[in-house]
Amino acid sequence: MTENELTYAIRKGIFEVYNTLGSGLLESVYEKALIIELKSQGLEIKASFPFL
Repeated sequence: MTENELTYAIRKGIFEVYNTLGSGLLESVYEKALIIELKSQGLEIKASFPFL
């Protein structure tokens, strides 16, 4: 997958999540929804981890 294809897939996922959920939710909700969306596109995802 090229950089352009990867960027397109991520942007597509972001728009899909936003159009489905709308605005006003916590960032963590959008993050989890985006992870689910990107995995459904076949991408390997590693979630961010909080600093200790």
